[in-house]
Amino acid sequence: MAEAEKPKLKKTSKKWTSYEISGEELKRKNKSCPKCGVGVFLAKHKNRETCGKCGYTEFASKKE
Repeated sequence: MAEAEKPKLKKTSKKWTSYEISGEELKRKNKSCPKCGVGVFLAKHKNRETCGKCGYTEFASKKE
């Protein structure tokens, strides 16, 4: 007889990692997207910051 397959578990959202609480103040760690507005963060990569929603990208300037 075939063994029943286990359901795959979804990964939980980790939105809480993008914020920092200091006292009574809530602070955002990453920059917000200038096109999408507050609440949509730019993902940090090696040489750029990118919005996953609209595709906006900011490249880091080269240090000489």
